[in-house]
Amino acid sequence: MIGNDWDQILKDEYEKPYFKELIKSVNNEYSKEICYPEKENIFRAFRLTPYKNVKVVILGQDPYHGEHEANGLCFSVYNGVKCPPSLLNIFKELNNDLGIRRDNTDLTDWANQGILMLNTIMSVSKDKPLSHKGFGWEIFTDQVIKKIAEKDDKVVFVLWGNYARSKKEFLKGHPIIESAHPSPLSASRGFFGSKPFSKINKILKENNKDIINW
Repeated sequence: MIGNDWDQILKDEYEKPYFKELIKSVNNEYSKEICYPEKENIFRAFRLTPYKNVKVVILGQDPYHGEHEANGLCFSVYNGVKCPPSLLNIFKELNNDLGIRRDNTDLTDWANQGILMLNTIMSVSKDKPLSHKGFGWEIFTDQVIKKIAEKDDKVVFVLWGNYARSKKEFLKGHPIIESAHPSPLSASRGFFGSKPFSKINKILKENNKDIINW
């Protein structure tokens, strides 16, 4: 399915009835309408960040639903695509926190450094936010989060917004960075000024891990 150590970690999930139904539902939606991300990129976050490399998890809800936006990593779009408002606010806070001005909207480099950029619902129909809610993605990604929480080493979980925060129950013993969501509706209510990027690197340093080059 994925082609790295995730397949071993998740092999029991692949065999469960809900997962088989999930894949069937997703295939059905992709066959009858435009869906995102492209089918081959649905599991891209896992391919770029093998289980053994995961040291940070950033949780999103579902993929961008506009044309050409979703690329399989939460909050990320390919270069050349207009920067979505949430990502724009993430970059504003990055600049505020660490003085870094980033205009590369493709967050693949973050994934390659050990950040799992995980949407908890991993597919969506064009122009229909949350349209694949209830297919079974939430069950699957809850299991993914639980598997990461079983790691012996500390993993930093970044929870932006109430939906991501609802996963806290799974994360006992791991450092959590949380705030309001970076969307324009809520960024000014606690995301701006939360300094998540310096906090992540401080925790990584304290645990003798390479810091992230943002």
